[in-house]
Amino acid sequence: METLKRTIEENDTRAGRIFDVVIQTLIVVSLATFSIETLPDLDAETRRWLHYVEATTVALFTLEYLLRIYVAERKLKFVFSFFGIIDLLSILPFYLASGVDLRTVRAFRLLRLFRTLKILRYSKAIRRFHRAFLIAREEFVLFISLTLLLLYFSAVGIYYFERDAQPQAFTSVFHSLWWAVTTLTTVGYGDVYPVTLGGRMFTVLVLFVGLGLVSVPAGLVASAISKAREMED
Repeated sequence: METLKRTIEENDTRAGRIFDVVIQTLIVVSLATFSIETLPDLDAETRRWLHYVEATTVALFTLEYLLRIYVAERKLKFVFSFFGIIDLLSILPFYLASGVDLRTVRAFRLLRLFRTLKILRYSKAIRRFHRAFLIAREEFVLFISLTLLLLYFSAVGIYYFERDAQPQAFTSVFHSLWWAVTTLTTVGYGDVYPVTLGGRMFTVLVLFVGLGLVSVPAGLVASAISKAREMED
């Protein structure tokens, strides 16, 4: 039991590293199969082989999922964890769509894209990012809250400056939110822009705020990753 647990959850043994490589290879094969399926004019024989490949990979992913539940000390915690949900969503669409010709059920096959996220489990760098996010989560929450407030105030401001000059573009605060997003993120598509003097001066102010806004997450991430690296040493 302990050997199986180390093989599945750790990669500090030869068996663990082999297990990781096998699962990563299966993920890549599964994604390649999914991409090939989208090609037009595939003959029936090719589609049949693609189905066999997907069935095999899903069977192995299902076995992996059940083994992870088996070796988990707190099984329910694993099932409802981020990676537990990702593991389930990566196999669930196959069973939901197999043998069923209902379009509403077929839509669940879109969840196969969650298989891409399975590969994150095996990346040490991704685990470091996860640890960094936990370190700086309060700062991130504050940043996101301030960003949403700035978006709202920007939309309100430009609405009052431009509503009379451009009633079609700035019909309401909700319509103005698109301008606020593109301006604060400094993208500036140019599809909606101010024409009044007050609106242009307000836009300059929002642009300066946006430049500072873009740099904040980079600083938070860099600091948190540095702390996460120190914790690993």
